[in-house]
Amino acid sequence: MAMNSASPAKVSFKAQMLQAREDAIIQTASRLLAEKGFEAMTVDEVAASVGIAKASLYKHFSSKEDLAAAAMVRVMQRAQAYLRDLPPGAPMAQLRTVARWTMELKLRGEMPSLPSQNSTLRAKLIADTAYMDGLIDVSDCLGAWIEAAQAQGHINADLPAIAVLYTLYARACDPVLEFLKMGGQHDEEQIIRMVMASCFEGLAAR
Repeated sequence: MAMNSASPAKVSFKAQMLQAREDAIIQTASRLLAEKGFEAMTVDEVAASVGIAKASLYKHFSSKEDLAAAAMVRVMQRAQAYLRDLPPGAPMAQLRTVARWTMELKLRGEMPSLPSQNSTLRAKLIADTAYMDGLIDVSDCLGAWIEAAQAQGHINADLPAIAVLYTLYARACDPVLEFLKMGGQHDEEQIIRMVMASCFEGLAAR
């Protein structure tokens, strides 16, 4: 009886260790994707950064595409949680808050950078139910705010809502943020304010 009662605890501990290792792999991959991008990142350097053998990494993820997809699933889950916890507010204010948040993640190196034209990765993401469900959930939430802001006259109603949505998504991977940061002339808050102004107020003189 004592041996049987101890078995579940042993299995549970092993499962916890495997989950902790998987979390470390995904977190490291997300950081490297943000720093180097999908094409430059290698499975070898992810494994080395985590401190495990590449063979151990492959027990969790069978390819670089699988690993990048897992990182993007985490991003979507994080975005869903952020939107759920966001206090109620005016649609335009909500959009500005979310845009600022994504830029802060980008500047902290917590937003994976993925190629738009990699067909194998794109196919992997499209086939990933968790990713697609998260993307639809986030898009529906932002889309509703965009349409409401257009109805209130805060966003140009002549622009298709989908174009506005993709413009906001682009802020999460905007290289302008990093270019300005590398220039060293502005701090992160100033950079965010400038990019927010160009996104929401446009470039035309007022």
